Amino acid sequence: MSSSKKCTESIKVVVRIRPLNTKEIEEGHKVVTTANEVRRTIETFDLASSEQASKTFSFDAVFSDKSTQKLVYDVCAAPVVQSVLQGYNGTIFCYGQTGAGKVCYS
Repeated sequence: MSSSKKCTESIKVVVRIRPLNTKEIEEGHKVVTTANEVRRTIETFDLASSEQASKTFSFDAVFSDKSTQKLVYDVCAAPVVQSVLQGYNGTIFCYGQTGAGKVCYS
């Protein structure tokens, strides 16, 4: 690798909101988070008090419950894979509730 090529390292935190599952819908659960993909924020709502956002969190990227696996891959994983193919180290760490959609099926 050329020393003239600038290499930067960073940790990026990305959030993907999952949709309610069938059981949650049948039990009447309400959505308490919304994703603003443009502003890269997640807003939480306290349904007991009001419908207004109670807390807002910012991230490097945010995906709504409508986001596809391909979009998440293209934005999050593809750049890491490309760097690895160029000889750099890369790690993708996925954390979340079991059944929340961390596994990519092709």
